[in-house]
Formats: sequence, structure tokens, C-alpha cells
Amino acid sequence: MEHNMKKMVKLRVALGLMFVFSVAGCKTPPKMTDDTLVTSTVDGVAISHRYAVKPPAQFSPVNETYRALYPGSVMSQPGYGGKVVETLKTGESYTVIGQVENNWLALGEPAQAAAEAKPDIATTAVKDAAQPAAPQATVQLTGYVPFRAVVKSALYDQTVKADQPKRRVRSSSKKKTCVAVNGDSTACQNSTNGTWIIN
Repeated sequence: MEHNMKKMVKLRVALGLMFVFSVAGCKTPPKMTDDTLVTSTVDGVAISHRYAVKPPAQFSPVNETYRALYPGSVMSQPGYGGKVVETLKTGESYTVIGQVENNWLALGEPAQAAAEAKPDIATTAVKDAAQPAAPQATVQLTGYVPFRAVVKSALYDQTVKADQPKRRVRSSSKKKTCVAVNGDSTACQNSTNGTWIIN
């Protein structure tokens, strides 16, 4: 009986040590913060973005320079339900990398080769889970703005000019009422007090 007890104690110690060694070799996954860079694939385009910025459900590439019409908010998702990531500066140039759902525009940096990407970037697939073997161009997503917050750079001056109120030329404040008197002279009514003046 004592011999069995010793075996049981040795077995417990051996199992305990095996458990400790197996757990000690495991690494915990890196903690995801709002500033952690992740890469998502949407409609065949690799999009690198902060963890706080949600990837779009659909994406059509634009890659053009636009200018801000007003100090609008850059949101963390395409809609007003997200968090404000930054604020547009009126007249500043921004790169619109694509159009997403709800007629919103995605702001960011143009495409870069995947080889230039940072090595600690986590990868998730939103759509099109199959990754090509060749290096894929990655666009850097900053956030989303409503469609009317920005306008193409070439149309900015024209849009701002059209948005300004039109200046109306003032005509004389009131019509003068004049009548001819005895052929040579005229009598005009004063518009402020209604009296007649003979010239």
C-alpha cells in the first residue's frame, strides 16, 4: 500500500511538472489596442488600418486627391455611429482611397507594396479569404467622411465660389416721382418726407 502511495505521489509530481512546462512554453497573443495596425482584405484590396477603425463591408478604389469643404469629422466607421478619429481642416488636401458603403469616402494613404509593411501587423480577412502569393499593394486607411465633406481638388475653387452668396447690385433706393411744370422746370417728390421740390 505504501508502495502504491509513493507511485501516486510521483505520478502527481510528474503530471504537475508536465503541465507547468507545457504552459510555460506558450506565448500569449499580443494585446490589441486602438493603435494596433491590422490588415483586412475587402473586395480584393488589402487595407491596413488601426484596430479602432473598422474595415468597410464594400470597397471601390478611387485614389484621388480631394480637398475639405468644411471642418468635418473623420469617423472610425462609415456612418455617424462611430468615434471621431480626427477633424478635417477646411481647404486641406486629403487622399480618398475609395468609396465605401452608405456613400461615404475612405481617407488614407495611397497603395504601398506589402514588403514595406511593418512586420508586427496582424492580418484578418473580411472578404476574399484567399491571399495571392505575390506581394499585394496595401492602402493605409485613416477613417471615413461623408460624401459631401470633400470635393475633387480640381473642382474645389469652382465649388467654393458657387457656394458663396451672390452679391446683388442695389438700384436707387426708391423711384423718384417727377412731373414737368410750365415746360422748362420739373417738380420732384422727396421720397423721405413726401414734399415736392421744384427745379
